[in-house]
Amino acid sequence: MARFVITPHFRLHEWVAEEKGYFRDEGLDYEFREVFKTHATPDRVGAMTSFEQGRDTNVSCACHWTVNVAASQGRGKMYADAYSISPGGVFVPPESPIRTPQDLRNVPISVGHQSGSHYSTIQALEQYLPRNEIKLSFADGILFGRMEKLIDRKVPAAALFSGPYYFAEQLGFRKVIDTTFMMASMITGDPDPEDVRKYFRALRRAQRDIDLRPELYTHHYAKEFPQRFRSEIDTRRWGPGERIVFEPYTREVFEDSFKWIAEREIFAPGTMGAGKYDEACVSLS
Repeated sequence: MARFVITPHFRLHEWVAEEKGYFRDEGLDYEFREVFKTHATPDRVGAMTSFEQGRDTNVSCACHWTVNVAASQGRGKMYADAYSISPGGVFVPPESPIRTPQDLRNVPISVGHQSGSHYSTIQALEQYLPRNEIKLSFADGILFGRMEKLIDRKVPAAALFSGPYYFAEQLGFRKVIDTTFMMASMITGDPDPEDVRKYFRALRRAQRDIDLRPELYTHHYAKEFPQRFRSEIDTRRWGPGERIVFEPYTREVFEDSFKWIAEREIFAPGTMGAGKYDEACVSLS
């Protein structure tokens, strides 16, 4: 059996579990890879594209919409025993005239293609704008790429989460609307189910530590940040970010989400897969 591969992805939990020795405590035979290849250079890779290319880790985390579809396409199994919630928002520069969600009418908002920022921006703005007046731009890179362009005033608005969310707040950028969204996990390859259980038990311990003393662990955000910004960031001011909820991702949630994606034609017709919970999801509890 190959070693279990762990790669942090824009959240604190894996860093904390590694720091505190929780993976080792569980007896997990693993390899800790510190950076996704897509972290290193801002580009146009979105969450769905990353799944299509294949992720070199046994458990990947992405927005639940993308994991829902990827699992329905047979690219892996959605882990149904937990989900997480990530704070997010659409930000504009402090000098921007955009102050309300209505002001975003026909304004290009930088998001990741078929990523959490894509779906959650639509979900948030549908309360204010007709769908044809919500303008999304997919040309401005993944999370750090669009953050950089927003800071450089090359885009008028961008959807951010995790460390970039807190950095934008630190720099005085204005959050026009909250886009907090649900994330889920995808099991890829053929890991031992007991290794998956060990992995999530370690993350559960890490979640408790983050809940209790987040200020002890926010420094881990810096490990994923582009070198350009590391002298500016002050992670002591930042929050805990994504929170893992150890409750089931239910059949009802899966089916409702699949339907929501299909109704908005985010994927070409006939490409989303079967959307069958029992085929796409796995519970190890």
